[in-house]
Amino acid sequence: MGQVTRALILANVGAFVLQLAFPDLQLTFALWPPGPVAVDGVSAGFRPWQLVSYAFLHQSVPHLGLNMLALWMFGRDCEAALGARRYLALYAAAVVTAAAAQLAVAILSGSRYPTIGASGGIFGVLLAFAVLFPDRRILLLIPPVPMPARVFVVVYGFIELANGVLGTRDGVAHFAHLGGMLGAWWMLRRWRRAAR
Repeated sequence: MGQVTRALILANVGAFVLQLAFPDLQLTFALWPPGPVAVDGVSAGFRPWQLVSYAFLHQSVPHLGLNMLALWMFGRDCEAALGARRYLALYAAAVVTAAAAQLAVAILSGSRYPTIGASGGIFGVLLAFAVLFPDRRILLLIPPVPMPARVFVVVYGFIELANGVLGTRDGVAHFAHLGGMLGAWWMLRRWRRAAR
C-alpha cells in the first residue's frame, strides 16, 4: 500500500475516533449548505474549510469501513500508477468537486442537511482506476458477477445518476459521488493534455 493511501486511511480512522470523543465536531467540519443553520440551539453553517474537512467524517463504523475498504482496494494501484503527488492531487480534486456538486444540489433543492464521508474522493479514485486499468476484472459481491473496471464504473455511474434524479436512498449524496468522478476525470484529462 502506498504512503498516501495509508495516510488517508489513518486520517479517516483518526477523525472518526475524534468524532466519537467530540460529537459536536460535525457542526464545524461537516459540509453544510450556505446560510445559517441552528442545530439544538447551536449555530452551524457553511465554512470554506468544509470543502475538504467533510471528507474525513463518517456516520458509522460500516460507513467508514466500506469507504476505507474501497480506498485500499482501488487506491493502492492508482497511487502506484500515478505517483504519490498526482494521486493526492486527484483525490483532493475529487473531494472538492464532490463538495461543489453537493452544495449546488443543496442550494437547488433547499436542503439544510450536512454531508459527510469520503465517498466523493473514493468515487474519483474508482474512476481513475477504470481509466488506468480498464480491462482489470472487478468481482461484485451482489450479484457476484465479474466485469471489466470500465464497465463497472459506467454502470455504477448511471446507477448513482438514476438514484440522484429519482430521489431513491435518502441520506446518500449521489450527486457528490458523481462530482467526485468529474473531478478525477478533469485531472486525468489535464495531465494527458500536458503530456502531449
